[in-house]
Amino acid sequence: MSQGSGGACSWSGEASGSCADRPEIGPGGVGRTGEALTGELGAGLRQRHLAMIAMGGAIGAGLFVGSGFGIAAAGPGILVAYALAGVLTVLVMRMLGEMSAARPVTGAFAEHARRAFGPWAGLLAGWMYWALLVVSVAAEAVGAAHIVAGWVPGVPGWAWVAVFMSVFTVSNLAGVRNFGEMEFWFAGLKIAAIGGFLVLGAVVVAGLLPGHPSPGAGHLTGAGGFLPHGWHGVAVGMVAAVFAFGGLEAVTIAAAESDDPVRAVRAGVRAVMWRVAVCYLGSMAVIVTLVPWNAPGVAEGPYAAVMDSIGVPGAADVMKAVVLVALLSAMNANIYGSSRMLYALVGRGDAPRALGRLRTGVPYAAVLASAAFGFVSVVLSLLWPRTVFPFLLNSIGAAILLVWALTAASHLRLHGPSARSFLALAGIGAVLLFMLGDAASRTQLLTTGGWAAALLAWAWIRSLRNARTGPGTDPLPS
Repeated sequence: MSQGSGGACSWSGEASGSCADRPEIGPGGVGRTGEALTGELGAGLRQRHLAMIAMGGAIGAGLFVGSGFGIAAAGPGILVAYALAGVLTVLVMRMLGEMSAARPVTGAFAEHARRAFGPWAGLLAGWMYWALLVVSVAAEAVGAAHIVAGWVPGVPGWAWVAVFMSVFTVSNLAGVRNFGEMEFWFAGLKIAAIGGFLVLGAVVVAGLLPGHPSPGAGHLTGAGGFLPHGWHGVAVGMVAAVFAFGGLEAVTIAAAESDDPVRAVRAGVRAVMWRVAVCYLGSMAVIVTLVPWNAPGVAEGPYAAVMDSIGVPGAADVMKAVVLVALLSAMNANIYGSSRMLYALVGRGDAPRALGRLRTGVPYAAVLASAAFGFVSVVLSLLWPRTVFPFLLNSIGAAILLVWALTAASHLRLHGPSARSFLALAGIGAVLLFMLGDAASRTQLLTTGGWAAALLAWAWIRSLRNARTGPGTDPLPS
């Protein structure tokens, strides 16, 4: 596909202009040029799997737990923060959807960045996203183990971590359909939980629940007003919201292993807008309407605080169970996503060839490598919980923003100028500038920047070596 508007592909995924001449999709969905892989990924995901993966990606631990931090920072203004972050997310996902429908590949945005700007961009996007996912696996495993250890105190937390990591590694090794089935049911439970919460909240807000008169707008305008911490608080809440939205990209990665990738991408991405509106904005509206934003317990668990105020029996344990499901679902999805991204990196010579080995359509070496790094990160969290592990978390703190920026820039390059790409880049730039100026966020941004600089240096060294030896002769050793 040529660059610029002349090479734009239609949203339907059908060829238009030079798109008819785009390269064939090779093994695993990676273009044949420079192919370093043998075999082919399986295509076991069905439309129902992808629909639930797309929906479940919008309902994670970041919503159930992380939203409390945003509410503490922005107060009722969290509605504005999530609306702005939601608009940015929709813009990025629509652009990613256009590119992925025109060329459904396993590497998704990393491959689009490579085609738009060259090998350095694909390497940067791919490895940044892989690091984001595997470190997230560790954080989710620790969080899930903490919840279960509270219910079964006789079993140490590390044992639960070992169980969870083993189960999801085996699940991903067993085949993509096993991953899809597990995510289907995980996503179904999360959707049922958030749907029940919204219905119950709406009933209370309307004053239809006996013994619970409607609170009206009292909590929205009291305790400091709608913006108790001003626009700075909204900006902090928006940063939290952006990170909570991370994970929606998974559907474009998974689509390459479906029976109809183009249809899967279109269906998944087009549903983002209502998921954002219903799941996120709807939830935030219920929370800040029913309980004071600064009430005890809201920052730690806003959903549990609401249900406790309504009088739901065992509200804390109910929400712990929901959060546990969200964490386990994220672990499963992140092991899958990281393994496919690593597999795509092998396909372009950006990772050791040995990691591209397949067995029954599963990149088992990439699955094992990603799970192993996640497990090592868990060990680091147990040995050095205040030093090494926080450094790892900070190192991927702004990774999703970098990936989104490369996605928007790739769309601008491949499809020509558009209001979406300019608005998205401006929004991402504004968030990054705020993080740079905010003491609490600056460390994450600078640490992520250091990791990105190291990757760019690696890409530059490889380009110099390729210039001497010729392209396509620089795959990493097995």
